Amino acid sequence: MANYRRGRINDEMKKELAVILREIKDPRVKDAFVSITGVDVTPDLKFAKVYYSAMRGEPKEVYLGLKSSAGFIRRQVAQRLNLRATPEFTFVEDNSIAYGAHISKILSTIEITPEEEEDGNA
Repeated sequence: MANYRRGRINDEMKKELAVILREIKDPRVKDAFVSITGVDVTPDLKFAKVYYSAMRGEPKEVYLGLKSSAGFIRRQVAQRLNLRATPEFTFVEDNSIAYGAHISKILSTIEITPEEEEDGNA
């Protein structure tokens, strides 16, 4: 399978998972404002890593909520996407948003002072 096809499948899976997450009734997932940051499907379409970020809630509880909803999510993906095989989902917390905010905060605290011009080397 060509890499561009896998990329399209990853993007479509990401879009559908974002919609499906709004339908989950588990309060651990529903109240945590979970967003999907990426999906990585294996070349044989048997497994998929789903990278997520949660704004609220205990990270372990959000993970357990997603893990318990994996069957529902897989069934919904199978109905919505026309794939030969529906992958099994593995959920991985993505801390890149929090990390980026932390780096941005550090960069905003740095004070840059203009260097004094050298007298004769300009």
